[in-house]
Amino acid sequence: MSQQAHHPHQAAEPETPNLDFAGTTPYEDYVKADVLTHLQHTLSDDPGEMVFLVTTQVMELWFTVIVHEWETAAHALRSDDVPVALAALKRSVRELEALNASWKPLGQLTPAQFNAYRGALGEGSGFQSAMYRRLEFLLGEKSASMLVPHQGAPRVHAELEKALHEPSLYDEVLRLLARRGHPIPDSVLHRDVSARYEPSEAVEAAWTAVYAGDQNGELARLGEALTDVAELVWRWRNDHLVATRRAMGAKPGTGGSAGVAWLEKRARKNVFPELWTARSHV
Repeated sequence: MSQQAHHPHQAAEPETPNLDFAGTTPYEDYVKADVLTHLQHTLSDDPGEMVFLVTTQVMELWFTVIVHEWETAAHALRSDDVPVALAALKRSVRELEALNASWKPLGQLTPAQFNAYRGALGEGSGFQSAMYRRLEFLLGEKSASMLVPHQGAPRVHAELEKALHEPSLYDEVLRLLARRGHPIPDSVLHRDVSARYEPSEAVEAAWTAVYAGDQNGELARLGEALTDVAELVWRWRNDHLVATRRAMGAKPGTGGSAGVAWLEKRARKNVFPELWTARSHV
């Protein structure tokens, strides 16, 4: 007997979706696609500039999501809610993978292709991205001087200043380790959180103890989630370096940066450094 015979009064599935709305579509109301797809205003006649502009805007959106995840994780750790923090960190790993894939459209630009619209950037440079700066601040890469480019944008400057003076994600992790009985020094726990985080032998010893203990324990799983994040941040920096080197060689970067030389220095730095060095002692 057919399913319809069992339910003779059941309404039939509509053959087509509802297409008639009084105003904008519910999809548009939620996603704001019309706003997003009309934010592209190229400044050159080169067709490749659109790819560069859209890819950069997509990167900004991924920065926004990742900052949201890490702030969620930091807040959860402050409340000793490791499962919520782990969930946010694991989501951010997938998001970092998508962010890193954003280099694909730009990764094979030749110098001639990049030069065709480089002048449109003027003094614009990625290091001026406020959302990327918030991302770096959450990793412990603090620098008050990086607020200077945003003095002319009061809301952005205030958000960055607030982030500068808040504990980083890693600060919250180390405070959690201390609450769980690991001997984290006061100099680390009560450091000036507006300054760049510097590695500590005592923190290295704490991570060594975590990894020498229960590998399925909550802190070990937290350490591995943070290591996944750190690895993908390192890959992001290296992909940025390679794409820049390919597009412009060793020429000075836009916005007065040192270009490749500055990116090489950044690529050598490890995020959450003791999570890497502790492995030599397990």
